Amino acid sequence: MLRRLYDWTIALAAHPRALWALAFVAFIESSVFPIPPDALMIPMIIATPRRAFLIAGVATISSVLGGLLGYAIGALAFDQLGYPILQALGKGDAVLEFNERFNDLSFWPVLIAGLTPFPYKVITIMSGWTGLSLTTFVVTSILARAGRFFLVATLLHYFGAPIRDFIERRLGLMTVLFVVLLLGGFFAVRYL
Repeated sequence: MLRRLYDWTIALAAHPRALWALAFVAFIESSVFPIPPDALMIPMIIATPRRAFLIAGVATISSVLGGLLGYAIGALAFDQLGYPILQALGKGDAVLEFNERFNDLSFWPVLIAGLTPFPYKVITIMSGWTGLSLTTFVVTSILARAGRFFLVATLLHYFGAPIRDFIERRLGLMTVLFVVLLLGGFFAVRYL
């Protein structure tokens, strides 16, 4: 089933309305869909590098709006929708334990999930369920999703098709390194 969804998403990259498809995929990925928008975004940018930043902007806006849907699911319908979605992702057991610490961590879970391959939908639903400040959620989501999508767009825009394979194989490692550098920067500013 996942392979079919992935193939469907890749086929959308060549469609004349691919930007609308990207907006849709980025929106639903933030609350329920298992395939990240990168799978559609990367081939779209490779095909039209001059539109890289428009494509990243559409993915960012749509993802944050979809994140608000995930937040609403967590806040308003956790038992009916949120928990079953998290169970389907294999995160059901960890939810109750994580709830104890989630809001104490403030914006960090949203930032890290928005930048890394960790399922962003888990954090959007958890943010609503735990009552994380909506302002904190939105601002952090914008920073995280823009950081992720514009990083990919910038690399593809400037380095072209050869970077595609590198990104697809090492996106998780690259974003984890980016988070480590970001955290190191915050640490340096605070303690040095």
